[in-house]
Amino acid sequence: MNIAVVDGMGGGIGSQIISLLRQDLPSDVKIYALGTNSAATSNMMKEKANKGATGENSIAFVVNKVDVIVGSLGIIIPNSMLGEITPGIAKAIASCNAKKILIPIIDNEDITLLGMEKKPLFLAIKDAIEKIKEL
Repeated sequence: MNIAVVDGMGGGIGSQIISLLRQDLPSDVKIYALGTNSAATSNMMKEKANKGATGENSIAFVVNKVDVIVGSLGIIIPNSMLGEITPGIAKAIASCNAKKILIPIIDNEDITLLGMEKKPLFLAIKDAIEKIKEL
């Protein structure tokens, strides 16, 4: 299985996801750290991702080569993460054939999610890891 973890800004959420994936999944699972900027990619790589890439073109290219994409809900919303998620990144992720496992975190005050249970970030990430293990 090939998994892409997409994050921006400082890569904090992506780093947590990769750390838990490494703890819970077999070592033959390939993890790609895809950052919207070099700091995000670098921080995710510290958690032992197999490969890392940065920027819109890299993200658009790699998401078509993986089975699963994991990240916050913002990765499919154009201009989220203070504009780091470009319309091209959002479109590439949303339209590719990979299974998307999205954590309901949005940093955009124009969007409100209803009907979702509020839970700490760590527990939401653990839920995402459990869903990946089911695959």
